[in-house]
Amino acid sequence: MPPFRIEALSSQDRASFRCGNDRIDKYFREIVTQDIKRGYVKCFVAVEVETDRLAGFYTLTANGILLTEIPDDLRKKMPRYPTVPVVLISWLGRHVDFKGHGLGEVLMFDAIKAVATAVIGSHAIIVDAIDDDAMKFYSSYGFVSLSPDSPRRMFIAVATALKAIEG
Repeated sequence: MPPFRIEALSSQDRASFRCGNDRIDKYFREIVTQDIKRGYVKCFVAVEVETDRLAGFYTLTANGILLTEIPDDLRKKMPRYPTVPVVLISWLGRHVDFKGHGLGEVLMFDAIKAVATAVIGSHAIIVDAIDDDAMKFYSSYGFVSLSPDSPRRMFIAVATALKAIEG
C-alpha cells in the first residue's frame, strides 16, 4: 500500500476525483466545501505522500439518535437519556485508482480515532451505507443495522470500534 497522510481538506483540487459512485463524487467535488463553511461537516482527506494526489476522503458530522432507535441488546446498559450522542461518518470515498490498497479501511480507522479523541463526547458512530457493498464493508468491522426497516443505517459504539482497530 502506498503511504498516505491524512489531513483536513484545504485547497486540494477535487475535480478529477472519482470513486465510482456518482453521488459521492458529486458531493466531494461540488458540495463539501459549502458544508464545511456552514459548519455541517469536517472533511479529512488521504493524500498519497509520493505524489500529493488525493486518494480518498471522509466527513464527520455531529448527530444524535433516539434511545428507542438502538436495538434492545445494545441499549440495556445505556443511560435513559432520550437521545444518544453520536457522530455520523456522513461520506467516505476512495479514488478508483486506489482500489485494493486498503484505503477504505485506513479512512474508516482514522475516522474512528478522530471520534474517540475528539474534545466532545460521543457514544457511537453511525453510517448510512450507500449500497450493499458499503453495508458489507461496515458490517465486517462490527457495525450493526439499527433497524430491519432501515438496514443501511448502521451503528457501532466508539469503545467497540476502538477495540476492533486496536486488536
